[in-house]
Amino acid sequence: MTTEPAGAGALLAILRDGRARTRTELVQLTGLARSTVTQRLDALADQQWIRPTDDAIFSGGRPAVAFSFNSEARTVLAADLGATHARIAVTDLATRVLAERSRDIRITEGPEHVLGWLVDEFTELLAESGRTLADVCGVGIGLPGPVEHTSGRPVNPPIMPGWDGFDVPGWLEPRLGAPVLVDNDVNIMALGEHWAASPDVEHLLFVKVGTGIGCGIITEHRLHRGAQGSAGDIGHIRVAGAGDEPCRCGNTGCLEAVAGGAALAARLRDSGADAADGRDVVALVRAGNPAAIQLIRQAGRDIGDVLAALVNFFNPAVIIIGGDISDAGEHLLAGVREVIYSRSLPLATQHLSIRGRELGDRAGVIGAAVMVIDHTLSPAAVDQAIASSDAVGIAS
Repeated sequence: MTTEPAGAGALLAILRDGRARTRTELVQLTGLARSTVTQRLDALADQQWIRPTDDAIFSGGRPAVAFSFNSEARTVLAADLGATHARIAVTDLATRVLAERSRDIRITEGPEHVLGWLVDEFTELLAESGRTLADVCGVGIGLPGPVEHTSGRPVNPPIMPGWDGFDVPGWLEPRLGAPVLVDNDVNIMALGEHWAASPDVEHLLFVKVGTGIGCGIITEHRLHRGAQGSAGDIGHIRVAGAGDEPCRCGNTGCLEAVAGGAALAARLRDSGADAADGRDVVALVRAGNPAAIQLIRQAGRDIGDVLAALVNFFNPAVIIIGGDISDAGEHLLAGVREVIYSRSLPLATQHLSIRGRELGDRAGVIGAAVMVIDHTLSPAAVDQAIASSDAVGIAS
């Protein structure tokens, strides 16, 4: 059985680890002829994907030129759109943020209004970062609802009226002149946390506890979306302590109905506290409000009840708790850990780490950028881009 020789995209994949390598090293790594490696390096250099390093490498003879990945070759536009606020950024190909901003905007204002605002904001951020739309290789968008990733269309999103089935890439691509990838916000947060904080972890669960509750699943370093892109929707798993509490999905007894930020705020309001949303709940916890602390601890137990089953089933190495409610800190984490360690198998929890998020509010935009970068720099995509460029050159 013969295997396809490594193309230019495969060489780029090797160089993306940040280490500079010479032609000789790449010949040894790939088994390709030196002339073939030289040809493919030239193609990558023509596209500015790589560049020679400033320092030559000496090995006893003539100094050898080493090549490294050029993270400044292209620009990425990234947006994390939430229910009431958005964070957007311009990054390079190493997810280094060149410019960013956070704004309040309601997703309920509809797709054309929100996406039109997004185009204007991206244009301003590009100018601020010294880049142009011509530099952009892709756009990554996270939305607060179920998304069919292959088409980029939201599917029956409960808090996004007017968005069901809307062709987000089809609307944005002509206006930004670059491919647009869309996913739900929890998935891009999982990508961001894994990329920046836990790159060596093969199996990871990222749990967002905000207005709603969702889970991003990383397995063997890759995001698992499931058959239709709905993997990880743990907020609508029934929990024993929820009783018949109605949920916005139409069912009763869902985890989100008792442990989501909106549900916690409603309970505190019923007891006379001033809590409009999950952030107010966290503020009350930090102020030492006993009722808020008790609710947060119980929310952690309810979340832990669902996660204990996932730990036995999936056996992750790390569980990261994020979202606005995670800012309650150890009060929430203590409840989660209490149930997971008492209900999961000892082998599954022996080396399990359960911790809070590290990127804070940036996880979503970093993950949206990672989604675009992995797509743009996949070996097949790089080879196709080089082939297309060669075809244009021959035609001209």
